[in-house]
Amino acid sequence: MNQTKIGKVLHYINGQFVESVSGRVFQNINPFSNEPINEVAEGFAEDIDLAVQAARNAFDHGPWRTMSVNERMKYIIKIAELIEKNAEEISYLESLDSGLPIAQTKKQAERAAQNFRFYAEMVKSRLVGESYQVDNSFINYTIHKPVGVAGLITPWNAPFMLETWKVAPTLATGNTCILKPAEWSPLTANKLAEIIHESGLPQGVFNVVHGYGETCGAPLVAHPSVQLISFTGETTTGSAIIKNGADTLKRYSMELGGKSPAIVFEDADLNTALDAVVWQIFSFNGERCTANSRLLIHESIHDQFVDKLKERLQNIVVGDPLDPATEVGPLIHRVHYENVMRYIDIASKEGAEVISAPIPAEFNAGNYVAPTIILNANNQMTVAQEEIFGPVLTVIPFSTDEEALRIANDCKYGLAGYIWTNDIKRGHRMAQAIDCGMVWLNSQNVRDLRTPFGGSKASGIGREGGHYGFEFYTETQIVHVALDEQHIPAFGKKKVTQ
Repeated sequence: MNQTKIGKVLHYINGQFVESVSGRVFQNINPFSNEPINEVAEGFAEDIDLAVQAARNAFDHGPWRTMSVNERMKYIIKIAELIEKNAEEISYLESLDSGLPIAQTKKQAERAAQNFRFYAEMVKSRLVGESYQVDNSFINYTIHKPVGVAGLITPWNAPFMLETWKVAPTLATGNTCILKPAEWSPLTANKLAEIIHESGLPQGVFNVVHGYGETCGAPLVAHPSVQLISFTGETTTGSAIIKNGADTLKRYSMELGGKSPAIVFEDADLNTALDAVVWQIFSFNGERCTANSRLLIHESIHDQFVDKLKERLQNIVVGDPLDPATEVGPLIHRVHYENVMRYIDIASKEGAEVISAPIPAEFNAGNYVAPTIILNANNQMTVAQEEIFGPVLTVIPFSTDEEALRIANDCKYGLAGYIWTNDIKRGHRMAQAIDCGMVWLNSQNVRDLRTPFGGSKASGIGREGGHYGFEFYTETQIVHVALDEQHIPAFGKKKVTQ
């Protein structure tokens, strides 16, 4: 792998790139070679406090929340333009840092720019109030106001796109923020800081502090001057975050784990369903919350479909993430690699059949988990209930619609679902009966930025995307206006005697 020298990553606080107060750093490791890429400033509570102070001051006393919407959107569009200008470098840094194939990270840079452009338009067109007239006595109207300081905690899978997914609506609605990116993927968060710095955004509006969850994320969540916490990551971490911030009554948006089913019925277009199932579990190295990690396949087509799956498995291109031909690269970190391998071992111990693709010997130094399918499985197995977050597909047969639905819903997660059938009535019935936040019917995971994103049960709280995120990122205020003389009870008024 050709590796350009990457400099030290610093925090971005109050418009400046700064060292940690403690002077401490941590190493950022290349998932392809498990060798250091660079050093990263390690943030602690004192660094978080400086960033929060900067964001609080920028919100309370700076021009950001009071400037006109048109003026604010000029900055948002400028950031989008700079992302597009730097797309090639962003894609390279993302693949280097995360192990994601560069053919896929190029699309992430494009999506990131779209996030900013989309919210520049959405704020103008959909951040609107309502009015309520009461005869000729009152008119009541609502307005949307920025909430204040947001803490944005982002994951290491598709980090740049997911960072912009939170930063764009935060800034577009007039809030200020502190971004705490995942410690395993700091490079593109730093690049975003460089881009926003170049855009001329007012000081303190956007800040980045790098560090670990326990020592950097936790003080951000607990800080009394932070009012919003938007988190994407593991369900157990999300639960801990809510507990940590409870004393300060924060507002939360939680995008958490998933164990999403793809249900393939006997009348489905099998070739299209096969393409989608393979893409949904093996793209992004299987490290995606919406992956169809459970395949529920009708018993009448089970053997036929599995044979095709096995063939596809052997042809998946496992390779260098910087090679445009690579389809599956290394997992982001050795710790995560070992956890995914642990699940594959559990599957064997629980009696399932494990079939894996070959990994070229030249990649032995990296965190490579072979694309894997687990057969002879049932929904009570660990690998059918717990989120593995790797290129591992658990295959479960079913015989009836009712059984498919029961299996699909028999899981603590409820993020996404995928249904493949040419019986459109059955498709809609199943889609509405699955207990999850998002369903794709005869489609792979195609996102429409206008629509809500989020899950039910242990998969999250709230919805982001489109105008749905405005409920989280803004405060709705109602103003009551009297239009005529009001009869108001005169308590305590001295009575006039004749």
